Amino acid sequence: MYARKYRKNMSRRLATLLLAGAALALATVAQAGPKIQSWTTGNGAQVLFVAAPELPMVDLRVVFDAGSARDDGTPGLASLTNALLSEGAGAWDADQIAERLDEVGAELGSGSLRDMAWMSVRSLTEPKALDTALETLSAILTKPTFPAGALERLRQATLVGLRQSEQNPGSVGRKAFFREVYGDHPYATDPEGTVASVQALTREEVVAYYKRYYVAKNAVVAIVGALDRPAAEKLAERLVGALPAGEHAPALPDVKPLEKARTRRIAFPSSQTHIYAGQPGIRRGDPDYFPLFVGNHILGGSGLVSLLSEEVREKRGLSYSVSSYFLLMRKPGPFLAGLQTKNSQADEALKVMMETIHRFVQEGPTDKQLEAAKQNITGGFPLRISSNKKIVEYLAMIGFYGLPLDYLDRFTGRVEAVTKEQIRDAFRRHLHPDRFVTVIVGPEASAPPDTKKMPPSVAPRG
Repeated sequence: MYARKYRKNMSRRLATLLLAGAALALATVAQAGPKIQSWTTGNGAQVLFVAAPELPMVDLRVVFDAGSARDDGTPGLASLTNALLSEGAGAWDADQIAERLDEVGAELGSGSLRDMAWMSVRSLTEPKALDTALETLSAILTKPTFPAGALERLRQATLVGLRQSEQNPGSVGRKAFFREVYGDHPYATDPEGTVASVQALTREEVVAYYKRYYVAKNAVVAIVGALDRPAAEKLAERLVGALPAGEHAPALPDVKPLEKARTRRIAFPSSQTHIYAGQPGIRRGDPDYFPLFVGNHILGGSGLVSLLSEEVREKRGLSYSVSSYFLLMRKPGPFLAGLQTKNSQADEALKVMMETIHRFVQEGPTDKQLEAAKQNITGGFPLRISSNKKIVEYLAMIGFYGLPLDYLDRFTGRVEAVTKEQIRDAFRRHLHPDRFVTVIVGPEASAPPDTKKMPPSVAPRG
């Protein structure tokens, strides 16, 4: 009876504090970014910390350089290893772990991408709640048991998801795009793996992967909450202090630039055609990030008011949704432009999308477009860091990619400093539409449009 009442009260308090905290944090960060402190634990994990005394809460996120780029020929290994961590740890099984956290209103999270894998927890600072949350997360990170039954259950769930993705033209297209752009680079494979690779995975491979990559020197600990520096230091040591020091994962291979344009058509019995076009873009931390970020906001990153939306959707009605973005990773992630359209309009929609990208690379934005983009980005920035949860995600990113600690403080200033000339120069150097990979998923249609008739790219080669 006490446990149920305690759990209900803690959950109610957490919900109330989250609502109150969002408004408070928004008002606070609108004036300045959070002050970030950093140090290293005794066994070599990097820690980033922001004191947030406004709410009696703590958000923790531990990130490892253990994404699918480290699968080493076994696609899906990183994802499955990360998912198995909370299936059993120390003396607890998955149900006991969930019950422990539920009793104190704590929230557990996890995930795995191409670059990174993480575990996170959110808790009130009330002693019982925080002690339980820390004890549980520490056990998950340092003493996972990888139960054989859980492995089989997650394997089957993953296989179901992979087979379902084969029936989705968008998933088929995106996976094909990465394979075409990245070839034999580790970024080419999907983080969830393939049906064949997941079927073949063994528990021994999972345990070996965990021992290699879930080590202190391969970790970043992000902490945001109502703590002072000494308390945060103790928390970090308690959380990851039992991890072996290990070694940081080795550098990933370089991404090869595309030498020429390629188009791949994938026959799919869908009512709409999905189109993806792009190339390797930039790495996280590239000095041209801000001109490219602001420029792409104008080109295809601002929803219905972007140039791509105006040309493809508004003027011609060729697609309900069209966009572009730079996906930033440790090595250059892709620049990707995509749309969905009626099968009969696929070639025309692709032609207009490519012409719009060509023209933007050549000409850049107008004064009016640049000013509107800056106002939109800087006006929305406080919402990006309007909660402890959002800030802790930024801290993890800053630590993982080695960004400067004043990254958030300087963000709006660097956006406001971007010029038309910088955007045009950066796009010309980084984007080469005449070498794009294009993936078209839909019923077989006519031959692809003649790219030779499109405006030539003026981006310098090399």
